[in-house]
Amino acid sequence: MSAPHESISAHPIPQEAFDWYDEYAHGVIDRRTFVKRLGTITTAALTMGTLLSVLTPDYAAAEQVSFNDPGITATFETFPSPQGNGEGRGYLVVPKDLKETAPVVLVIHENRGLNPYVQDVARRVAKAGFVAFAPDGLYPVGGYPGNDDEGRAMQGEMDKAKLEQDFIAAARFIKAHKLSNGKLGAVGFCFGGYIVNMLAATIPGELDAGVPFYGTPAAKELRKNVKGPLLIQLAELDKRVNDTWPEYEEDLKAAGAEYSMQMYPKANHGFHNDSTGRYDEAQAELAWERTIELFKKHLA
Repeated sequence: MSAPHESISAHPIPQEAFDWYDEYAHGVIDRRTFVKRLGTITTAALTMGTLLSVLTPDYAAAEQVSFNDPGITATFETFPSPQGNGEGRGYLVVPKDLKETAPVVLVIHENRGLNPYVQDVARRVAKAGFVAFAPDGLYPVGGYPGNDDEGRAMQGEMDKAKLEQDFIAAARFIKAHKLSNGKLGAVGFCFGGYIVNMLAATIPGELDAGVPFYGTPAAKELRKNVKGPLLIQLAELDKRVNDTWPEYEEDLKAAGAEYSMQMYPKANHGFHNDSTGRYDEAQAELAWERTIELFKKHLA
C-alpha cells in the first residue's frame, strides 16, 4: 500500500527530525525538547504541524488488513503469567480456512503497548497462514490507552523483568495452544525486536524462528544460549541500534547460532511502521517477504 503523508514529498523532512523523534520515542529527550528542536528547522513550507503529522502515527491511513476481513477471525485471550504480572492478554488472529492446527507467531509491539499498527501486523501474519498472537504488555496496567505518548509513559513505569516474563509466558501459551502445530515464531519491532532477541536467549529450545526488527540484543551474559534461526532486520540510519550490532554478531558467532542480518539502505528506525513518515514502502515489503519466508521455512 502507499505510504501516508505523500503530500509532503515536495518538502523532504530533514534527517535530524527523524533522529530527534527516535530520541523522544525512546526517552532520551522529553517532548518539550523534541518540539523545541523541531522549531529550529521549520519553514513557511515545512511547518510544525506538517512535521508532527509526518513523525507521529496516523493509524487509520496505515491499515492494511481490516479487523473484519473475511479471511480471518480475531479475538482476545488471556493467559497466566505467574512469574510476571500474574495475567496477560493478547490479540489472537486465526486464518478462517484453518483446518486443525498451524504454526504460531508471536507478534510483539514497540515500547507503547498494543497499538493499531501492531494489531494490523498480527492480521497480516494470519493472512499469510499462521496463527498470530499479539500480547499487550500494558494489560496489567489497564491496556493500551489509545494514545502512543500515554502508552509509552505507562510502559516506561512498568517492572521490566516482570514485563519480560509476561512475553515468555505469552510465547509458551501460544506454542501450547490447541490451534498450534507446536512450532513457534516471533516477530517484533523496536522494543519488540529486543524481546525477540531476549526470547532467543532465554527459551532457545522453544523458539523455532525469530525476526527482530531494529531491536537491541539480550543481556550479554544470555547471548551464549542463542541457537536461532534469527533474521535480524536493521535500518542503515538507525545509529542507536546499529551500534550494538558488531558486538552482538561476535556473540552470535561464538555461540554457533544460526542467523542472518539484513541492512536496509537509507532506512530509518521504524521503517516497517506504515503509520508514520519513517515508513519505507519498498524496503518494508521486502523485509516482510523475508520474514514470511523464514517462518514458512522453519515453522511448517
